[in-house]
This record gives sequence, structure tokens and C-alpha cells, in this order.
Amino acid sequence: MKQLFSMVIWVFGIFLTILLYLAVLFFVITLYPIDKKRKVAHAQCYWWSDILTHFNPYWNIRINGLENIDKKKTYVIVANHESLVDIIILYRIKTQFKWVAKESLFKVPFIGWCLSLTKHIKLERGEFSSIKKVYRIAAQWLRRDISVLFFPEGTRSETGGMNEFQNGAFKLAIKEKRPILPIRLTGTRDAIPKGGRRFSANIYCALTVLPAIDTSGLGSGDFEKLKDEVRSKLEAVSA
Repeated sequence: MKQLFSMVIWVFGIFLTILLYLAVLFFVITLYPIDKKRKVAHAQCYWWSDILTHFNPYWNIRINGLENIDKKKTYVIVANHESLVDIIILYRIKTQFKWVAKESLFKVPFIGWCLSLTKHIKLERGEFSSIKKVYRIAAQWLRRDISVLFFPEGTRSETGGMNEFQNGAFKLAIKEKRPILPIRLTGTRDAIPKGGRRFSANIYCALTVLPAIDTSGLGSGDFEKLKDEVRSKLEAVSA
């Protein structure tokens, strides 16, 4: 029964992702001269996320703290990372942003093509030149008033606890004088455990948007303090 449930979710998810790709492609082509930031194309992911998460009757997902997002501001968004499901649920915040995602994800049919079409930021792990390029592109998007989303752990947690945070997102926020928007995800690890492909049933997940953290008074040497503050706030969020 569990295998059948997982198969139904996968088939429906693939079908919906193909529709998403066609919608994104349509708006990229038709609005190319007037929507170079790909905002309309990005917004197609909102209905995709809503349908995928509401379709599954066995998943209970709570979205908290949306009032902490000021649509007029540009953020460096920092979220913990537990599962592939994080990517689906994070679109529920319905905010314009560019992901920083590993290169291999861009090669996945349909969803990876959507990432490329909507100009998300590709990271080649282990390549120093790629890391420098990522932060250069991220800074350019921030200056164009588009938020950038990082998973500072760099990879999904296997335990539910948070891995060590990398420094880049925090250095970037200070350099560009942009507030950090922390987002805590809980319970998603149980939906699809790392290394697994089967969707689980009866899952309770939560996405919590915390109040933004101002960086305007910080200098380049304060990134460790900022990183520790963000991590502390994320860890304080209960499931």
C-alpha cells in the first residue's frame, strides 16, 4: 500500500511538473522583452507548490510567519535543508527569489529546465571558481532587487539536526547590506529521507518564517556573529 501511495504521488508530481515547465517556457518566450527578471515565470511555481502539497491527503503542512516577509524588501534568505520536499514547500512563501542550487539539479528533466529558464544560480561543488561566480551573480540579483535563497548547510541533513553553516550567505548579506530572512523547515526529512525516493505517509511538516535580521550596522568581520545568531534563532524553532 505504501509503495502504491508513493507511486501515485510521483506520477502526479511528474505530470504537474511537466505542466509547470510548459507554463514557464510559455511565459519566458512571450514576456522576454518585458520580464527579464523572470518574475512571471517564477510565480508559476506557486500554483505548482500549492497543488502538490494540498493534493497529498496524508501530509499536514503548516506555514507560519508569512507576516514577517515585506514584499518591498530584498533579502538574503537562509533556510535549513532536510529533504527534496523543501524545494516544493519553500515556494509556498510566494516571494520572488533566486535559489543557489547544485549543478546536478539543473540537469533533472523539467524541474531542472525550469530552474534554468527562471535564472536560478548554479553551483558546481568543489570548484572555487564556481563558488566565486555564484556570489558574484547573487550580488547582482540583490542589486536588481531580487532576493537570493541559500541552504547554508550545503547539503541535506540526515539526522534532522542542522549541519555546520557555511559563511558565504552571511558575508554576502553584510557586504550588500541586505537583511537576512531566516526560514526553519521541520518534518520534511520524514517525507523523503536523504538517499530515499519513496514518499512517506502521515507526515507533519512546518515552514516558519522568522523576523528578518538587519545587517546594516555590521562590518565584514561580523559574519561569524551573524551566522551564530541566525543558527541560534533557527534552532530555537520547535517542530
